[in-house]
Amino acid sequence: MAAKGTTVKDALAKWEEKTGEKCAEATVVKLYNQIPPIEKLDNTLNKIPKCEKLCLSTNCIDKITNLGELKNLRVLSLGRNNIKAFTGLDAVGGTLEELWISYNLIEKMKGVHLMKKLRVLYMSNNLVKDWGEFSKLADLPCLVDLLFVGNPLEEKNTAEGTWVDEATKRLPGLKKLDGTPVIKQVGDEDEDG
Repeated sequence: MAAKGTTVKDALAKWEEKTGEKCAEATVVKLYNQIPPIEKLDNTLNKIPKCEKLCLSTNCIDKITNLGELKNLRVLSLGRNNIKAFTGLDAVGGTLEELWISYNLIEKMKGVHLMKKLRVLYMSNNLVKDWGEFSKLADLPCLVDLLFVGNPLEEKNTAEGTWVDEATKRLPGLKKLDGTPVIKQVGDEDEDG
């Protein structure tokens, strides 16, 4: 029989014991790499209302849920989980500035448009295959830093030599793509006027 996953409640209790901090007052909460892993985000997350940075990477979470009470959340780390969609992020769409969601199973970008303050999106090694899905990132007015390497779309277009040009044409506000500063070509609009 498989071991039952760690609950958010148990993970928070272990975190309090280890750090000596109280959940209710914490602004940074790190619940990554739990053994056994966290499988579900339950409503115990309402015990960390002041949290600004929540780290839940390297678990077995498959759905983003119960973020409604995290009114101050600015950075959410969900890398190395089993997440298939951006569903559930609408609750923090007005505050979230950075989303680290690499090494998951995301193929469709539905719901990404709800994160109006998102500046940084690290979503390498997911399953996005087509430009139609990628283009939904244009609905993020503040996005300046995108990590997209390891998605089928990036791999195919890097092999063809068109990745950087196509990606930056579709997302003209990017300042950094896959860890490299975006260099505007001569002839592009000169920002100095």
